[in-house]
Amino acid sequence: MQSLPSLKLPRMALEVPTPETISVAAASRSGLMPELGLVLISVCFAVAGQVTLKAAMDQFGPIGEAQVSNPLHTVVRAVQQPLLWAGLVLFGISAVFWLVVLSRVPLSIAYPMVGVSYILVVLFAKLVLHESVPALRWIGVVVVALGIAVIGASFRRV
Repeated sequence: MQSLPSLKLPRMALEVPTPETISVAAASRSGLMPELGLVLISVCFAVAGQVTLKAAMDQFGPIGEAQVSNPLHTVVRAVQQPLLWAGLVLFGISAVFWLVVLSRVPLSIAYPMVGVSYILVVLFAKLVLHESVPALRWIGVVVVALGIAVIGASFRRV
């Protein structure tokens, strides 16, 4: 019987990754999708709150000099608006999600993503509140969207 030739394998050092390396690698593999989802949930609740508060104030009417001169009466009237309470609750829910986001995502990434709310608010102001939105404002919305896309691309580089 013939003996098998011996193979000389190069020596390799075994490097054990640190926990920080593992968490960064895991985050880049997942693309931070759960965190992005949390940002979007927070933004959606905030937008819903904004639109609801605007609807409440449309029902309430303009606050002018007469309301400012009698603030107690104005506050009592305002707190009787169910939509006002609904909007505040929606903002509260948004804040809870936002705190989770802040615990998991660098602020330099998370906060600029709130810019999505500018896009959604203009869209809902047009569709739900029937506000007039001029072309120049839509151009601004596109510029904001492009900025958010650039920031979103940086997720892969974290």
